[in-house]
Amino acid sequence: MAEQKDKAAVKEAIKRRKKVVYTPVVPKMQLGFVHNNVDCIGCRACEIACKDKNGLPAGPRFRRVLYVEGGTYPDVYAYKVNLSCNHCAQPACLPACPTGAIWKREDNGIVDIDSTLCIGCRRCEATCPYGAPQFIPELNIVSKCNLCVDEIEAGRKPYCVMACMMRTLDIGPIDLLRENKHPTKAIGPAETPVRAVRNFANPELTDPSIVFVPHSKAQVE
Repeated sequence: MAEQKDKAAVKEAIKRRKKVVYTPVVPKMQLGFVHNNVDCIGCRACEIACKDKNGLPAGPRFRRVLYVEGGTYPDVYAYKVNLSCNHCAQPACLPACPTGAIWKREDNGIVDIDSTLCIGCRRCEATCPYGAPQFIPELNIVSKCNLCVDEIEAGRKPYCVMACMMRTLDIGPIDLLRENKHPTKAIGPAETPVRAVRNFANPELTDPSIVFVPHSKAQVE
């Protein structure tokens, strides 16, 4: 019965939005993340801080620390890749949402979800190439990182950034981060950030607002 109600809600939402044409939002300034693959120790303090901030149950993770290991002795390697929502310039999740629950802020480019409009259809989850939207079964909604927008509006940084003991994670205007013109300990003065690392979805898909200081084995060939 619950499944039938969900399907009916999706159909009704599609009918209401069938004639709506999505117009991409061009924000005044686009905030984004930088992650240093080289210096990250994989402590997952950012993951825990995020779950605590958002009161998440076991299972969903808005931020994920991915462990990458490989090679053969004596040439072995290991590095970490830290991901959450990338607050894309052209988010695939936004036009996929049948209720208009997902929206992009005009002032800072943050992609947010209005949980009161979410019907748990999980279309955004299926379209995101980075696995950012997370389904919360207890609430039958999808949610994700909103870059701790309440903290940003209060003049602070997101919980994940503040929890990073190695200072390998930070935020800033993405155009400045890409050119290493934003002051941050995550990027050294002589380092050149890249838009993608190995096994990261093609950034041409959605223009994600994230850069990496890549491990030598994480470089895209």
